[in-house]
Amino acid sequence: MRLDFHTHGKLAKKLPFSTVYTDWLFEEAKRAGLDALCLTEHFNTLQFSELYGYLASTSRRTGDVLVLENGLHVFPGMETDVAEGGHILCIGTLEAVLELNQRLEPYKEKGHFLPFTALMDLFEQYPVLVGCAHPYRAPGHVPELPVEQLNRLDFLDLNGKDMALNRTRTEQLTYDLGNRLEIPVVSGSDTHQAAQYGCIATVFEQDFVTMERMIEEMQARRYHIELSDSAALQVRTAGLLKKSLKAIHALGGDYVSILTKGDIA
Repeated sequence: MRLDFHTHGKLAKKLPFSTVYTDWLFEEAKRAGLDALCLTEHFNTLQFSELYGYLASTSRRTGDVLVLENGLHVFPGMETDVAEGGHILCIGTLEAVLELNQRLEPYKEKGHFLPFTALMDLFEQYPVLVGCAHPYRAPGHVPELPVEQLNRLDFLDLNGKDMALNRTRTEQLTYDLGNRLEIPVVSGSDTHQAAQYGCIATVFEQDFVTMERMIEEMQARRYHIELSDSAALQVRTAGLLKKSLKAIHALGGDYVSILTKGDIA
């Protein structure tokens, strides 16, 4: 099973949610060869609950995943900023993710983010798997926290964007931290747009649809990570695409129709 642990369902946090754009993204994820993804949308993105409400209404529930019409399996999740600088991923049931997002409402603005310790205290009240996203991307400081706090993490994100920019540094630092904490290192593309899908993937030996099985397979290390030969090009293209689409929106244009014309009715 090819799984991407770090993805987004919107182009940008402050842009309105578009069902057409999200549908297009997930079709492109399937075309890129993914069987499943963790939708780790930013906790303070505009219309967070609407995005998940739409997915729940257009998918069927199997175990802990939302199975889309095209067969793509979506594990609900969220990406949360911490006061120290850095992003924390959580993956779990739809109900847990939505409730956590509601409880984080007072802490969604810069200057009000929860410290790592407080966020982990909150996450531990729910059946979620918790990891550090792109731990060594500036201006994050999570790896500098006391080891007794870092030991509360379940996994680390070997991030596709960072791998494309500097593979040697990203691999060395991320795996060193993972070995120190004795936790799995998995991979995520961190994509907000389709060009980045498939730049990196975690390939599991078996399929699964529950968080329990995901944890078992991760802890047993029954997977390997594949980095695309074109990862650097994909990441650069995705960055240019994002800037261009945001500019179109700022000028009053319809970036969604430009992308999807001829693809989605």
